[in-house]
Amino acid sequence: MNRQVPDGIGRAAQTARPLPSAAPSTPAGPADAPALSTSWLRVFLEVARLGSFTEAARGLGYTQSAVSRQIHALESALGAGALFDRLPRGVTPTERGRVLLPRAEAVLAQLDGARADLTALAQVSGGRLRVGAFPTAGAALLPRAVAAFRERHPRVELSCAEGLTEDLLSRLDHGELDLAVVSTTAGADLAAYDLRKLLDESMYVAVPAGHRLARRRRVRLTELAGDDWVSGSPHTERSLLHPAVREDFRPRVSYVAAEWIAKQGYVAAGLAVALIPALAADGVRPDIRLLAVHEDDIPPRAVYAATLRGRSAPAAADAFVRLLRAAGRNASA
Repeated sequence: MNRQVPDGIGRAAQTARPLPSAAPSTPAGPADAPALSTSWLRVFLEVARLGSFTEAARGLGYTQSAVSRQIHALESALGAGALFDRLPRGVTPTERGRVLLPRAEAVLAQLDGARADLTALAQVSGGRLRVGAFPTAGAALLPRAVAAFRERHPRVELSCAEGLTEDLLSRLDHGELDLAVVSTTAGADLAAYDLRKLLDESMYVAVPAGHRLARRRRVRLTELAGDDWVSGSPHTERSLLHPAVREDFRPRVSYVAAEWIAKQGYVAAGLAVALIPALAADGVRPDIRLLAVHEDDIPPRAVYAATLRGRSAPAAADAFVRLLRAAGRNASA
């Protein structure tokens, strides 16, 4: 039997899905704010779309009496007045029903949109991810992971920031980052964070091409006791040199430069030597030589992906950590 479908009934009604029978109506809260069930709205839209309680019940997998109860519950929650006129050949929305139609569609569209957004977060096909990393991780490790992430998850809004480990941890604390690539340099307190190991990073000494030890592959730091050093801080306890300090070796920091490009300038000019992490080794100038540091002098430093303990990280963070680990394996191969 063909029935005319009232105007203004949109997609929300057409995509209505079977839902459990409506629970008994609960007492309304504040005035003008009745307690409504979204299942009532879906049933209402399906009845309006099909023009029949019977057809709506068949499409939703309900009994006709269950559909009638849910419509009655919706009418009661909204106040006195019918939403449908019962005609000999089906039903049609009353004036109240026609007023409710666009509102019901908008409510369900918003809920369906929220469900789609949350599904996108879980499937790493939407949302955002804010990542921070210490400077030398940005030389190769981070860009490789970012490139792979953008290829696999192009709909996620990804942003990256650079900073020292202590700064990155502070930004995690304040909710400015979701994930930070940090290291154990300078003994940062990592107790408040969930840490996932990415790699162990060995250290090199950068020397000028004409340095007396430039032809060596590995050195002991005591062999460089008489050299001037360029470091990121005049205080060795806040620099890469911190693990190297001992009774028989106290580096003489003569120059301070935060960026590796500037450090290379001092080294290439023959003014100083510098400690360089393996992650930055790919960007070394041709007039500089890298010498491996004996592990007894400076053990490899641990590099972690950190999130603040107790704060839920987006699913995209897990996907990004996997790519960071893959990039770390390639970097150390």
